Amino acid sequence: MTAADFVVVANRLPVDRVLDADGQESWRTSPGGLVAALEPMMQAAGGAWVGWAGQPDLELDPFTANDIRLIPIALSEQEIAEYYEGFANDTIWPLYHDVIAPPQYHREWWEAYVTVNRRFAEAAAAAVAENGTVWVHDYQLQLVPEMVRALRPDVTIGYFHHIPFPAHGLYAQMPWRDQVLRGLLGADVIGFQRAQDANYFLAAVRRRLKYDVKSSVVEVPGESSTHPALVKAFPISIDTAPYRELAASPRIQARAAEIRESLGNPKHILLGVDRLDYTKGIRHRIKAYSELLRQGRLHVEDVTLIQVASPSRERVDAYVTLRDEIELSVARINGDTDTMGHSAIRYLHQGFPRDEMVALYLAADVMLVTALRDGMNLVAKEYIATRADNRGALVLSEFTGAADELRQAILVNPHDIEGLKDAIMTAVEMPAGEQGKRMRALRKRVLENDVNAWSSSFLQALADARAARA
Repeated sequence: MTAADFVVVANRLPVDRVLDADGQESWRTSPGGLVAALEPMMQAAGGAWVGWAGQPDLELDPFTANDIRLIPIALSEQEIAEYYEGFANDTIWPLYHDVIAPPQYHREWWEAYVTVNRRFAEAAAAAVAENGTVWVHDYQLQLVPEMVRALRPDVTIGYFHHIPFPAHGLYAQMPWRDQVLRGLLGADVIGFQRAQDANYFLAAVRRRLKYDVKSSVVEVPGESSTHPALVKAFPISIDTAPYRELAASPRIQARAAEIRESLGNPKHILLGVDRLDYTKGIRHRIKAYSELLRQGRLHVEDVTLIQVASPSRERVDAYVTLRDEIELSVARINGDTDTMGHSAIRYLHQGFPRDEMVALYLAADVMLVTALRDGMNLVAKEYIATRADNRGALVLSEFTGAADELRQAILVNPHDIEGLKDAIMTAVEMPAGEQGKRMRALRKRVLENDVNAWSSSFLQALADARAARA
């Protein structure tokens, strides 16, 4: 296979394997902003993408889909349990999300993480052309940059971290803290969602490794020489075009009206859209809403909360417990407050295609994004992109990356239930003129700083690093 000048390394391939009724295999483009942002550039550059195909023990040769060369990485059932469900999602995920749930530290999980990261790194090193570029993505692959540098010192390496990075007092808990820092510092450019995350990372480097840090550049010592690693915030965004196009479609607008009709045409529809995850603040949101109903500040005949909670990591114990708690709360609130014609909460434990999501966004008067900790939260930006009429209100947790950009939202501390209740009431009672003023500013920000602007800024930083190396 011809070497590629540009190689993306991510936990998953940008396509999903689909088998029809006859067992015939096909590949469908995965949803998500990262794929949408990188696909045109990779097609033009003849790039390659290294990733897992999403199923255990699936050995596949490299193949081409959508004019992108795909290099599948095989993972065994045990590696999925230890590397992915274990270290990535039961150690790193809770630790990096402010220990909202207790992280688990197991040496065998760490050993699997090292083994799998090395497999990804070796595949990337074999695929990239001389003096090419490797761009590594996210917390599942934090050791890959250093491993690629050891194998291919000629290439330029980028790493982007899609989730938060914790303050040093929390990060220091991890037994393998120094190894992870060194793994990331193999990159020439290390990107985070927020300036705060970049600063936390730099603080850990100073305190743990004692490396020389000047402004946002770390001088990383090597066997023969040092290399500079730029550490900077590159806030990610969405591809706004498909959301705007769908929002303008008469078919989707009719579906939005149908959704309102099916709920009894309440005066106000509140909407929450999340993966079922303990970081998303779903329990806090439901608690605040139930108290507003109980106190008579909201009435079930006038308002409905739609809560979409798409399935997530259903084999991890913490997620099983969370689902039970949320569904018990929803049943109790509906049992206490529903009438024959109106329901307090319409709870949907399922995922939906983009068409239906845009219809839900159009139907909703208030979007509730109350995450306890979130790297960015693209749902907030998706909602804004659909609001061509500049109506609607966004209640946004100040602990999301999006809060740094979307200052005209109603910002809230989701741990403060009274404050969250007041924020919901502010959104429900906001005059149309105030809604329009806020939404126009929010839309301007999201439309100007879309996913293409994000990828362009990161790729320019990589190009500058490559030029400096030359």
